[in-house]
Amino acid sequence: MRSAFLRLLPLLIFLVLFTNCKEDKVTKTSEQVIIKFKKEGNLNLFKADNDSLIKSIDIEIADTDYETQMGLMYRTELKDNQGMLFIFPDEDYRSFYMKNTKIPLDIIYIGEDKKIVSIQKNAQPFNESSLPSEAPAKYVLEVYAGLSEKWQLEVGDKMNYSKL
Repeated sequence: MRSAFLRLLPLLIFLVLFTNCKEDKVTKTSEQVIIKFKKEGNLNLFKADNDSLIKSIDIEIADTDYETQMGLMYRTELKDNQGMLFIFPDEDYRSFYMKNTKIPLDIIYIGEDKKIVSIQKNAQPFNESSLPSEAPAKYVLEVYAGLSEKWQLEVGDKMNYSKL
């Protein structure tokens, strides 16, 4: 009887190990993270030729590496009176893309002198194509797609901003 047990012992060990190594079922929930707009400043846009006010908007400011990498990713809304202003430490050619960005945007590149140097209109959600500036920029303003056209923004128009 003992020899029969010894012959079955490897089989019993295998069965015990096999049943204990089953993959645990993980229940995945699809929690949606909602990132809300946080007003951190005000931005004004002016016509180049006569300094008339085009539009005033509330802005969120991205001036750290993390904030500039995240940008407006995962957002589900951006109102007509809101935008995100990216502030870089230097003026250089910039390029943005729409990875993980759920809303269409206009990307407005602005030089160190606070004049618009180029505009990428109607950047499409989730598109990972490069959307470069046409000249060096220190600031980049993102607003909901179509607003740069609605506001009739042009290269040379100016902006100023203030932090809260």
